[in-house]
Amino acid sequence: MSEETKETPQENPLNDQLKQAQINKLEAEAEKIKAEAEILSNQQKKQKIDIQKTQILLEKEEISLKQNKINLKKDKIILELKQLDLESEIESLEIRNSRDDRNYLYRFNEKISSESVKKCMQTLTEWSRLDQECAIEIIFSSPGGSIIDGFELFDFLQDLRYQGHHLTTGTLGYAASMAGVLLQAGDVRWVGQQAWVMIHRAAFGAWGKTYEIEDEVKFIQRIEERILGIFTSRSNLSKTKIKRNWDRKDWWISADEAMEMGLVDEIRAKMPEHSSS
Repeated sequence: MSEETKETPQENPLNDQLKQAQINKLEAEAEKIKAEAEILSNQQKKQKIDIQKTQILLEKEEISLKQNKINLKKDKIILELKQLDLESEIESLEIRNSRDDRNYLYRFNEKISSESVKKCMQTLTEWSRLDQECAIEIIFSSPGGSIIDGFELFDFLQDLRYQGHHLTTGTLGYAASMAGVLLQAGDVRWVGQQAWVMIHRAAFGAWGKTYEIEDEVKFIQRIEERILGIFTSRSNLSKTKIKRNWDRKDWWISADEAMEMGLVDEIRAKMPEHSSS
């Protein structure tokens, strides 16, 4: 062994320290690399978590959009249903408003009696109280009936006129006997082209003792004078002509005749062919 390769005792500790320092440096670098790898791994995990979180948020947003679309469709359906309900309500209201009672039109299509007069007066009273200035129309299609009940309705109708209601009376079919008298109650009176007015003498059933029958006859005569007074005040007929035509018979008067006699103010429901001619 040469002298150049021979190590002295002083050099060995120095080499060992240098090697140890290199080892420590390598270990430190390895620890640094390990730490950086862990950081990188954590970053990758964080990125992965962030990606998953983003995907979840996107899925949530997609679900929210779908829910919004569903809600919009639901709201649209609800709106359409409300619109249908509104249209149905408007249609029902139009139907109700088109009814006779909503237009203050009463159709007297029965015999004149206590019940029919009471029903008519109740309805007309309601209209009068609901609308104190309403115009009222009554259309008679009646064979007549009770004279006393008819006079009750006649006075009631005159009271409505005095209260300020404009009263129109008309007839379709026929207004016979007491119904013909009630036809005269209106401010305006009309008759259908094919309708008839019939007037005749008052009739009551008289039974009993002679003086009782005589009293009944006198009462009937007074009633007849009332009826004559109504007809003569509302027409151009005289009492003499009425008595001559209703004595012992029913006097049927056509629409044109009623117009000529002044028993009505106008004829309605004329056929277009007749109107044009």
